[in-house]
Amino acid sequence: MNLKKRSEQIFRYLFFPKKNLAYWIRVVILAALAFFFFKFVCKPVYVDGESMEPNYHTCRLNFCWTPVFLFRTPVRGDVVVLRYEGDRVMLLKRIIGLPGEVIEIHQGTVYIDGKPLNEPYVKLKREAWELPPRTIPLDSVYVIGDNRSMPMWQHKFGAIRENHIVGTLLL
Repeated sequence: MNLKKRSEQIFRYLFFPKKNLAYWIRVVILAALAFFFFKFVCKPVYVDGESMEPNYHTCRLNFCWTPVFLFRTPVRGDVVVLRYEGDRVMLLKRIIGLPGEVIEIHQGTVYIDGKPLNEPYVKLKREAWELPPRTIPLDSVYVIGDNRSMPMWQHKFGAIRENHIVGTLLL
């Protein structure tokens, strides 16, 4: 059989399949696998808000890789997707504090256990945020957005239980 004839057979098989029982079983299995993958493993996340600017832009679609924290614990600097209200509302934030640490903010600079935190991802001018010292609970991490040019009251941030973390961002 020559190459041209074989190519035509492969093309017909891929794009014009016989719609028998085997075909429909393949379609159902592929649809189920795609549903499972995008529902539980690699969730699509729509970023709506400016708290992570300029690193993650609003009105963009990203993907949340959920199995990452099955193999390791969250670390400082991870950008995570968190459950805020059920499974519908998710937040995109950066982990800056770990369990048991004391965190405080003076004049926009974050201090962890009394030492200033190096934050190269904060690229915009910082507002003079003030937050008194507080200890992060042992089952939680402290999260905050990268855009510190906004007033403190416009941000959602703070200690969040680790079981509220859905995963990390792929893109």
